Amino acid sequence: MAICREEAGAIEKELLEEFRFGHQQLIEIWGHACAMAVTKVFPLRSLPKKQPTLLVVCGSEQNGAIGLACARHLRVFVAHHSCFHGKRSLNTMPVTGPTCSVEEYEPTIFYPKRSPNPLYRDFTTQCEKMDIPFLSYLPAEVQLISDAYNLVIDAVLGVEADPGELAEPYITILSTLKQIRIPLVSVDIPSGWDVETGSSDGISPDVLVSLAAPKQCATRFMGKHHLVAGRFLPYDVQKKFELNLPEYPGTECVVSL
Repeated sequence: MAICREEAGAIEKELLEEFRFGHQQLIEIWGHACAMAVTKVFPLRSLPKKQPTLLVVCGSEQNGAIGLACARHLRVFVAHHSCFHGKRSLNTMPVTGPTCSVEEYEPTIFYPKRSPNPLYRDFTTQCEKMDIPFLSYLPAEVQLISDAYNLVIDAVLGVEADPGELAEPYITILSTLKQIRIPLVSVDIPSGWDVETGSSDGISPDVLVSLAAPKQCATRFMGKHHLVAGRFLPYDVQKKFELNLPEYPGTECVVSL
């Protein structure tokens, strides 16, 4: 089921040209799926900190745009719980309806090298309009990141990146991500890994969310949770590329492997 860089590009080309998916549409589908994966592995009530904060680190290419879409979806996911259905008492006024506590994920984005691509700029604007904060710099002291956030989402580099040609700011970003001690979620491939061969000394995410189908480097993934977001793929595409994807129960858009 694992695919190489060439096959990943061919699948995306098939979706764009033959099935007339839009580029923005694919990013939206994948961003939503990544957000759903985060909610599955890290439900709001399971987060250790009082504030349900998380940090989304975005690169300038497609994976970064997926990260932006993921952050936007997480921002509107709400958990309602601890509902209290009030009753009239001698000392209180009647309550007109139930009162519930509400929790929301609180994403913050670090997007150091913004893309000039108008499509990617649209995702940036959407996040800004929804009052999602953007960091001006990534703290070099990893303890500051661990103190401020429950988890980090790595949406820095995708299948198009060549690990041998990394430049700043990504060298420093990956060095920081290698040191963090809170959960790390990687989008499609761990940033800095080779699509086929992986990495022996790169970042070590706790969660991997494969887009469409796992890449060959996923065989080297040693984290706790590997999920795939490929339900949207037309059957003919799955058959043509012999993807042999898992069954998706109910209406789920991601499934654990």
